[in-house]
Amino acid sequence: MSEIIRIGVDTSKSVFRLHGVDAAEQPVLRKKLRRRDMLAFFARLPATKVGMEACGGAHYWARELTALGHEVKLLPAQHVKPYVRRGKNDRNDADAICEAMSRPRMSFVAIKSAESQAAQMLMTTRERLVAYHTQLINTIRGHAAEFGLTAAKGPAHVEPLLARIADDKTVPELAKDLFAMHGQALKRLKAELREIEAKLKAWHRQNEMSRRLAEVDAIGPIGACLLAIKAPDPQAFRCGRDFAAWMGLTPKDHSTAGKMRLGVITRAGDEALRRTLVVGATSVIKQVSKDKGNPSPWLRDLVARKPPKLAAVALANKVARIAWKLMRSGERYDAARAGIVSPAASLAPPSRRQGRYAPGPSTYGSRLCAAPLARCSASGTRELNSKRESQSDATPQT
Repeated sequence: MSEIIRIGVDTSKSVFRLHGVDAAEQPVLRKKLRRRDMLAFFARLPATKVGMEACGGAHYWARELTALGHEVKLLPAQHVKPYVRRGKNDRNDADAICEAMSRPRMSFVAIKSAESQAAQMLMTTRERLVAYHTQLINTIRGHAAEFGLTAAKGPAHVEPLLARIADDKTVPELAKDLFAMHGQALKRLKAELREIEAKLKAWHRQNEMSRRLAEVDAIGPIGACLLAIKAPDPQAFRCGRDFAAWMGLTPKDHSTAGKMRLGVITRAGDEALRRTLVVGATSVIKQVSKDKGNPSPWLRDLVARKPPKLAAVALANKVARIAWKLMRSGERYDAARAGIVSPAASLAPPSRRQGRYAPGPSTYGSRLCAAPLARCSASGTRELNSKRESQSDATPQT
């Protein structure tokens, strides 16, 4: 057998397909392995390049094969698909992985450590609990409406609603028992959420990058944790615009014959990360729409001439580029240079601008995702604004 220079591995739960080529790019290895035989087979092979599609399990195998001396490359699945020959099967998938990893312009995914995957598991667990929390509240409200009982919006009004149901004589006993079960499940869920958010708060305080990113307007602690956990190596991007494009915050381009046709945002990259940045930007846009805070002239003009959702996506794009710069350079956030808030607002102490993590009964939604812009107009700028108001009756310039 000729010397193998590259191996493509198609992974699954129990069966692995291998495709290896030599220096002449000729196939010299086509093998199917069971999961239990994977490490033993690669332990006998000389050190070589191994490629796999990036997924949750691929990071584990990448760490194990790297420990055996192999050079492991993780490829995005969408970049491998164009190299799949006619007919979708494990053999052709391994061949496509082996071919794709040889391309000089191919981009690769950084291998995550076990600690990084544990932190990512913390975020996905919180996301699942928040979704179930909303689902359970909607279930209680829907069933209560069937018996003519309603309540105001907000999670804080669900427990009073359950108390009213328990005291209502028109509600059958069977329904009361079921509502009581839902109420107990809601209490357990809230306790689990508090525990998860306590762990997330501790992780945020221990991570230096997350603390720096939380100082950015429209990011906050949740967005900072997501960026620190899920964002790839910032050195892999040429500029902040490439990072925003990877996140899916740039328009689709379908141009031809010199005619530019731009569509909606691409929605590429990680959905949770993109959604969190957009939600955080939306909270800032709401503050600006209510004439609160000290927005920059660029942001004020953007909100005045564009729809709120479009302005939120544009602001999220700007915030993503700022986050990339902070992650790459290691600098701290400077509001005056960022162009989101006015220079007067940037005079506030850093503690005033830094996103706080203070979960409460109704903070399982978007309030944790952003540090509102109104925080930037705290006591650090009140004295400055009062001096300006004393000099002129006009509104202070922003």
